[in-house]
Amino acid sequence: MLKKIIIIVIVVVIVISTISFSNFSTEENIEDEDVIVKSDVVMPTKVSRPGCEDIDRCYVPSLIVVEKGKQVTWVNEDSAFHSVTSGSYDSPTDIFDSGYLDPYESYSITFDETGTFDYFCTLHPWMKGQVLVE
Repeated sequence: MLKKIIIIVIVVVIVISTISFSNFSTEENIEDEDVIVKSDVVMPTKVSRPGCEDIDRCYVPSLIVVEKGKQVTWVNEDSAFHSVTSGSYDSPTDIFDSGYLDPYESYSITFDETGTFDYFCTLHPWMKGQVLVE
């Protein structure tokens, strides 16, 4: 009879300690929080593979119209590196270049001159976009 009582007490202690410690954490779960970056143009998932150009979805939107003096922000939502580089793959220009953007990294530039600004990804030449500054 005493053995049964000891076993019951041990089981109760284990259950209580499991319940008590299941909600206790010494670490914050920061990685579970979503980071939100305001963007004007997004590089969506899977655009590092050819095919997004067929449906004009490599940069979303691929054409953005802004007023002179306004800033445009790109966000890389893909799992691959990308860039936002002025010009075209065969003919880059020195107007702007984000360098390689890690996943969920952003790049912003203010357009102080009117005109049409083509851009592309240096790593994925099928990715093309355009900024029209009025």
